[in-house]
Parts: sequence; C-alpha cells; structure tokens
Amino acid sequence: MNKFQLSNKFKKIGYYATFFIFGLMIAKKFFDEPIWVKPLLSGLLLVGMLLISISKDREEDEFIETLRAQSYRIAFVLAILYSLLQPIINYGVGKLFNADEKLVGFTYFEVLFYMLVVQLMIFWQLKRLNR
Repeated sequence: MNKFQLSNKFKKIGYYATFFIFGLMIAKKFFDEPIWVKPLLSGLLLVGMLLISISKDREEDEFIETLRAQSYRIAFVLAILYSLLQPIINYGVGKLFNADEKLVGFTYFEVLFYMLVVQLMIFWQLKRLNR
C-alpha cells in the first residue's frame, strides 16, 4: 500500500485545502455565484479529503496500514448500505408528510463525501482505540 500513498506533508495540505474550501462553500451561500462554482468547490473538497486519506502518518508501520485497510473496507460497505437505504428512507418519510414525494437517488458527490468522511472517522477511531 505504500506505493500508492503520498508523503506526510500532503496530509497537512489536505487539511488546509479541505477547511479552506469548506469555508468557501459556506461563504458562497451568501453571494450569487456562477453555476460552475459549486461543482468546482465540491470537486476540490473531495480532492482535499482524498489527500488526507491517502497520505502517510508520521509513524507509518504495518499496524497503521492494517487499520487503514480496515477503515477503507468498512467505509466501502457503509457507503453502499447508505446509498441503498437512504433514498428509501427519504421516500418513506416524504410520503408520510407529502403525498407528492418521488424516489430520488444520490449524486456522486454525496456518496464520495460520505465514504471519505466515514473512512477518515473510522481510521482515526481505530488508531485511538489501539494505542
């Protein structure tokens, strides 16, 4: 897995990029922006989170690699379950309150964002529990 990982300095770049872009996404709510801004910021946010996810830790060893692989597996399974169940739940709740509710899927951004957030949270939690 080390062949596909970035050095530790990219983790810091990912943190800065993610928080800066997330701030921009909140700030754009107060301004009128061109239509291309939202997809650009969404894509850059995913890239920032991906940098955090695939960057090495300071002390990268086989145990950390195992925890990272385990977190990717858990995030993958949870993202699939979330993608399958959440539209059905939204549809059911919508039918309770509004008769015009339609079954709507997810965008790629929602699925990838959910997967990266879950992977990072599970990896950090596994690291914390195993120290």
